[in-house]
Amino acid sequence: MNLKDKVVIITGASSGIGRATALKLAQDGAKVVISARRKEKLEELKKEISDKGGTALVVEADVTKRDDIKNLVKQTKDTFGVCDVLVNNAGIMPLSYMKNMHVDEWLKMVDVNINGVLYCLAEVLPDMVERKSGHIINISSVAGREVMPGSAVYSATKFAVRALSDGLRKELSPGHNIRITCIEPGAVETELTESITDEELMDDFKNKMGDLDFLDSDDIAKAIYYAVTQGDNVHVNELQIRPVSQG
Repeated sequence: MNLKDKVVIITGASSGIGRATALKLAQDGAKVVISARRKEKLEELKKEISDKGGTALVVEADVTKRDDIKNLVKQTKDTFGVCDVLVNNAGIMPLSYMKNMHVDEWLKMVDVNINGVLYCLAEVLPDMVERKSGHIINISSVAGREVMPGSAVYSATKFAVRALSDGLRKELSPGHNIRITCIEPGAVETELTESITDEELMDDFKNKMGDLDFLDSDDIAKAIYYAVTQGDNVHVNELQIRPVSQG
């Protein structure tokens, strides 16, 4: 698909994978709608995109608030007419050992990583179904396939994203021409680990992951770019991307 003038909504665009994806797709001519809670970061990203000749719309939104997502999609339609691609990227990863009872963090992960995805889907799918055109990119994780000590709840949310992606694809791809791609990053250098408050786990995490050569966010952005630029007859179902050192 030629990305020229395609409209792409990206959640969690203020940093990491979302930011890198916005830059990558805008560089190829997409009109990117960048969304997150930190508006100042989004404005900085918009300026960078604009300075390079790209087009970006900033919409501040919290994916856990359905009204915010309704407004995000409304502003997208009012400005550009349609949403061609949705990148469900917003997510948090406050890993913790279950025995340490970080219950509020468990619930917050469910709210952001699952409910946030559902809210976005609820707003973009009706138009995509009506037009029989669209592409959903859901960001899962290697943790959505493999559970390690400390990742039980996070992994559960990312297993859920994989299940949603699989179900959506089976329902919508054959008859409605809507493509669904599940992206599963391994170890990536992002802000996600900054939300970990379990000191016991963090000490173990540093010991276990210290030798890894983490991927850059741009490595995942390139995978997303690959998925959304394939021909109309090509459906990239899943992509798992790990650093070589992760095995």
